[in-house]
Amino acid sequence: MLSEADHKTPLGGDDLQSLALAAVLIGHEEEGTHSLERAHHAYSEEGKPLAAARTAIWLALRLGALGEKGRGSGWLARGKRLLEENEEDCVERGYLHLATARQALEARELEAASEDAAAAAQIGERFGEPDLIALARTTQGNVHLHGERFEEGLALLDEVMVAVAANELSPMVTGIIYCNVIHACQQVYALGRAREWTNALKAWCEAQAKSFPFTGVCLVYRAEVMQMSGEWSDAIAEASRAAERLVQSADPRMAAAAFYQQAELHRLRGELAEAEKAYTSASRWGWEPQPGLALLRLAQGRTEAAASAMRRVVGAATDRMQRCRLMPAHVEIMIAAGDLEEARRAAAELDDVARAFDIEVVEAMAAHARGSVALAGGDARSALEPLRRSFEIWQRLGAPYLAARVRVALAQACFSLGDEDGCRLECESAMAVFRDLGARPDLDRLEAAKTVVRPATQPSRPHRLSARELQVLRLVASGKTNKAIAAELFLSEKTVDRHLSNIFDKLDVSSRSAATAFAYEHSLI
Repeated sequence: MLSEADHKTPLGGDDLQSLALAAVLIGHEEEGTHSLERAHHAYSEEGKPLAAARTAIWLALRLGALGEKGRGSGWLARGKRLLEENEEDCVERGYLHLATARQALEARELEAASEDAAAAAQIGERFGEPDLIALARTTQGNVHLHGERFEEGLALLDEVMVAVAANELSPMVTGIIYCNVIHACQQVYALGRAREWTNALKAWCEAQAKSFPFTGVCLVYRAEVMQMSGEWSDAIAEASRAAERLVQSADPRMAAAAFYQQAELHRLRGELAEAEKAYTSASRWGWEPQPGLALLRLAQGRTEAAASAMRRVVGAATDRMQRCRLMPAHVEIMIAAGDLEEARRAAAELDDVARAFDIEVVEAMAAHARGSVALAGGDARSALEPLRRSFEIWQRLGAPYLAARVRVALAQACFSLGDEDGCRLECESAMAVFRDLGARPDLDRLEAAKTVVRPATQPSRPHRLSARELQVLRLVASGKTNKAIAAELFLSEKTVDRHLSNIFDKLDVSSRSAATAFAYEHSLI
């Protein structure tokens, strides 16, 4: 109706602002920006400098969020000038502080961001402006999170979400805050909060059926939570819908995130060609496709390519939480590449973060990494405690895939220690989860390694081989070359050579044929 009326007679400032809001809510970003610019000019012609200043500041906030920093900075300067020309005490000065705080936060100037956000919140409280208060508190919470003061930051975000849940805010601000808070929770591994607010966001989006940008972003976050919770089929459908919607939006970064999430799910399900395509799309839209792409290379048997990629991204990462997100894949790939020292350093870094911030998810990641390194180094006994701790956390947090991955490592540790019943039980439990999830690569690897799980009725092993060495021996006995073994077990050929040398020493044999004969003679095949 407003569009039709505007064609007949140009709308005034208030109506143009309503038209801009409607356009943004249905995903017409350019139309919304254009209408907001017209509203600014209309307010100026109507002799309403404060309203003109507010639209200029909103334009700055909106354009800044979409990555158009030059235009955003220009509109912010205009809004600031209008307020300087008008000495009236007004709520618009609070929005100016908010925009300045956002700029400072993006530049990592945390003290300046904190001061401006606090000033914005005070002005919002004085004028009874719920939207301004909520946005300012959200910015304050993000300042604390960037400063690694996680408890204070999350407490502020929880406070903001009380206003959201009570429907105290405008639809635009409600959507902005939902997305901001969920993203913040995921960045600091507040998994419980991320689930809670994602479910609330889903309900809100369903009530706002035409809120195009928010439903698209909602699907990305929901896909991430569903992946963690083991709902993979629904998660990949959500990620695909998000990608379709967000490529039409004005924010390519969220489209890139949707493609990356799609790629992760394809990789976990063994759909490697589809994963490759989605990682490429994520990169094209501006997303660093690591560590997922490196894990894809590992799944393709390209261990050295995976290792090189991870060394690059880890070497370039400086933020502790960013590095933390890379470390689990880095440990896995370095172990596969035979670089145990680098894997050990990465596991120690995860331990440091877990101790510093007492984040349970990071503790689970660190314990898994520590146990995996110990196992790869031949110390199965030392691997048991951290692996068991990691499993308990993932199990409690409702992350079945990650818990099953830990159970595979526990099975290897049990086997190395002669506990074949423990090995069999862990393997069977992990296989059931992989089968339910559709984790084809993990299931195939475990079924191919059934040789690790021997019936309890078989006699004790007449050898001192580790679980990994036994896998290598059985593949040698099947006639595979070292290159083929490396590809199947995601190891480097150098690592396979080392395992084979250890096998010869432990079995007191000098050739592959002699090792194969030993395997058949002692029922290891």
